[in-house]
Amino acid sequence: MSATSDSPRKKITTHTFRLKKQRGESITMLTAYDYPTALAVDRAGIDSILVGDSLGMVVLGYDNTLPVTMADMLHHCKAVARGSDCALLIGDMPFMSYQAEVNAAVRNAGRFLQEAGMDAVKLEGGRERVPAIKAIIGAGIPVLGHLGLTPQSVHQMGGFRAQGKTAAAAQKLIEDAHLLQDAGCFGIVLESVPARLAAYLSEQLEIPTIGIGAGVGCDGQVLVTHDLLGLFDRFIPKFVKKYADLHSTIARALTAYKEDVETKVFPAEEHTFSIPDEEWEEFVKSEE
Repeated sequence: MSATSDSPRKKITTHTFRLKKQRGESITMLTAYDYPTALAVDRAGIDSILVGDSLGMVVLGYDNTLPVTMADMLHHCKAVARGSDCALLIGDMPFMSYQAEVNAAVRNAGRFLQEAGMDAVKLEGGRERVPAIKAIIGAGIPVLGHLGLTPQSVHQMGGFRAQGKTAAAAQKLIEDAHLLQDAGCFGIVLESVPARLAAYLSEQLEIPTIGIGAGVGCDGQVLVTHDLLGLFDRFIPKFVKKYADLHSTIARALTAYKEDVETKVFPAEEHTFSIPDEEWEEFVKSEE
């Protein structure tokens, strides 16, 4: 259902994801980290908003996602929740919020729903994360898995590299995906995975796959909204399609503002407030 439909749009749920896969309908997902972006994404009719730990790089200016904390994530999730009515809201569990201890993972996952208004959480990893995933789902919290390039393991992987490019790596990824499905995940993000492998896996799984750099054969797609909008003048991953170049637009607007202020073109009369002549005259007399 589009955002311009006459009938009111219904809240998207994890069940909606499953139904869309069964019907062969593509799932749409974008990131958001603040209220106005969430409002725009939701009104565009996007199925799901991921409050990704990518905010560490695109909002907070870190080199990777590792410094992002639970406090950071909850702060931004709350803002996004206030701006969205219909999209399925997914909070990204940050580094070390779920890896060390299962009980801590459940508590942290619960905070995304209880404090920050999320509908589900996402966490990275395969077979090594199954105990935490089962415990979180056992607590009634939906989990979206994440395989392939998992940014929180960037140092272990030796950088931001595509995954599953050898037969052995592909087999491991497939096995991990089935383990996540068996553990109860409602879907899996496949990042920087060869398109042929992602399509093959998507056909095998009962739960939907959400691709980012994994080809059109996935059941849905997700992108970082800042990349899609061209908000940065910097390296853009191969899998990103820029639908706008807002960095250049913003740069021109800011330069024009600077010039207008320096030449006293701004503020013009239409941007100022006036006082009636008689009131001004009375004020001047009072000052004499």
